[in-house]
Amino acid sequence: MSPSDMSFLQEPNLWQGHGDAEFDLRSDTITKPTLQMLEAIAKCTLSDDVFQEDKTTNSLQEYIAQRTGHEAGLLVMSGTMGNQVAIRSHLSDPPYSVLCDHRAHILQSEAGGVSAWTGATVNGIMPKNGQYITLEEIQKHVVLGNNIHRCPTKLISLENTLYGMVMPLAETKRIVNWAHAQGIKVHLDGARLWDAVVTGAGGLSEYASLFDSVSLCFSKGLGAPIGSIIVGSQEFIDKARWFRKSIGGGIRQAGIISAAARFAVDEVFGLDACGTSGKLKEVHTKASRVATMWTKRGGRLLYPVQTNMVWIDIDSAGLQPSDLARIGKRKGLRLGEKRIVMHYQTSDETLCRLEEVFQEALKKTCSRL
Repeated sequence: MSPSDMSFLQEPNLWQGHGDAEFDLRSDTITKPTLQMLEAIAKCTLSDDVFQEDKTTNSLQEYIAQRTGHEAGLLVMSGTMGNQVAIRSHLSDPPYSVLCDHRAHILQSEAGGVSAWTGATVNGIMPKNGQYITLEEIQKHVVLGNNIHRCPTKLISLENTLYGMVMPLAETKRIVNWAHAQGIKVHLDGARLWDAVVTGAGGLSEYASLFDSVSLCFSKGLGAPIGSIIVGSQEFIDKARWFRKSIGGGIRQAGIISAAARFAVDEVFGLDACGTSGKLKEVHTKASRVATMWTKRGGRLLYPVQTNMVWIDIDSAGLQPSDLARIGKRKGLRLGEKRIVMHYQTSDETLCRLEEVFQEALKKTCSRL
């Protein structure tokens, strides 16, 4: 996803419990760790994770593996690292290719990592429904057999959520079951699987246990300062640990990452399988509020709002790419072009200022007509 597709909301002086320091709380990628997360970091163990000696990290990996229905987990620095390590661990005998959605993070926003680390061809599928790929579309594009002119499909990578939209559990099961019957591995970029689960689409382990590997993000919407995790079989994780080390992902005193991540999962996603006790449902309500603020003034959306993302159609509104950024700057907001992402630290004050931006932007549009 290009930088022009990203919108950030800037909120100074809203972080409680840290004196009068000023932080900007930007949507999605720049959530801030809470005081409780910092307290958890202060109490963590500080042993060597490269030798698997850190109790805080070992506990986190075991905990997330158990909650997702897998044998083992591995802490990584980012969602991109998690995806790349997982894909590299699956692909071992070229030639091979990977199938994914044409908008997938592994294809559009990971600096060509799949090709660089594995040499694999990556083929993107454009779903007819505009939201998620189906089994029939995968069957149309998959490469099976021994035709030496073609590159066989050895891995399918799905993403949930993708652009904030939820892939239904039933369709996920159809794809994974069919792929496994063909001997094809399936990875899930589940950076925001937490959000998909909270919509009621299916439990965390219901989704995650289907896949050969899953990556999940602790930062972004959950608010931990850094970190993601990949889960899978013990054999897969042992291999992934090797590749994590090879790209500089071995961590010494990893407890300072793991402690905050554990708190973020329990407090923001919640303790139950469907996240009903956490804070993400409220975040989805904020996103729906933003969508309404835009559409009630005549604006259109690029995609349906199902979780925490709002994609606004600036072209149909007659806006230039820089218009929202320019207006937002005057209102004390930092905005991009098309995408606005809510998180649990986004304040009502910020939403009110965002509404003022929409009002001014769409009012100018009407005046041009």
